[in-house]
Amino acid sequence: MNLPGFELRRLPGADGITMTAAVGGEGSPIVLLHGFPQTHLMWRHVAADLAADHTVICPDLRGYGASDKPAENGPTTYSKRTMANDVVALAASLGYDRFALAGHDRGALVAIRTGLDHPDKVTHLASLDVLPTLDMWSVMHGTSAAVGFHLYLMAQAPGLPEQLIGASADAFFGYFLDLWTNDPAAIPADVRAEYLAACRAAVPSIVADYRASAGIDVEHDQADRDAGNRLRMPVTVIQQDWGAALGFDAAALWSRWAADLDHRTATAGHFLAEEAPELVTKALRDLLAR
Repeated sequence: MNLPGFELRRLPGADGITMTAAVGGEGSPIVLLHGFPQTHLMWRHVAADLAADHTVICPDLRGYGASDKPAENGPTTYSKRTMANDVVALAASLGYDRFALAGHDRGALVAIRTGLDHPDKVTHLASLDVLPTLDMWSVMHGTSAAVGFHLYLMAQAPGLPEQLIGASADAFFGYFLDLWTNDPAAIPADVRAEYLAACRAAVPSIVADYRASAGIDVEHDQADRDAGNRLRMPVTVIQQDWGAALGFDAAALWSRWAADLDHRTATAGHFLAEEAPELVTKALRDLLAR
């Protein structure tokens, strides 16, 4: 399944891997990165609108969808730094040295790392419904951390998480598709089936992605925090009001990472681009106009 009107292409990432990306439209480029447990299909509504006046590039992240799934070979294989390098390499293969970048969930973590590591490449940055990795772990405590049980499960050493999740993959991934949406109709049956099939085939790499976020990704974020590094480009954040729910100031956390920040809260569920595509598209267009 692909985005209507888009060409599905195989393009180089970093470290010799090949990624699959839907490419469409014409104009200044914007790369859209999907989240968990999804593929590039999550952008189907937003991408169609943006393609009217932008070149829109929607890859499957390494380890997800139809992109390559290299075996985990140490902590860097699925670090957000490596995945950021994938994004830069993929865009360069299409002739773009500079591009706008938006990500949801896991894709937002990759987008943030791309902006920190490659500030000369990213013109504008948007993050949908996630906190930077360092802050995500800092706000998870007590019984409220139960909402993120999957983070702790997939942080464990290789072996048990893959075995447990692989034994009941559809139930595991489907649980989040159900729990995190306020509008089940936003993810129709054919798209849901596509997501589940893609995740079923990618359990080890998805776990490795999450494992990196409990280890090397934290180290990279902490190094940037210690050095005072911040996102230099205009940044838009759209997220549910997690701060009110878990007892922290989300805008304040984000302001430590971005000086030029537009922070917005939304009443839609986690899958913002599918549940509230008009809201997301408007926010991205507002960002691109800054």
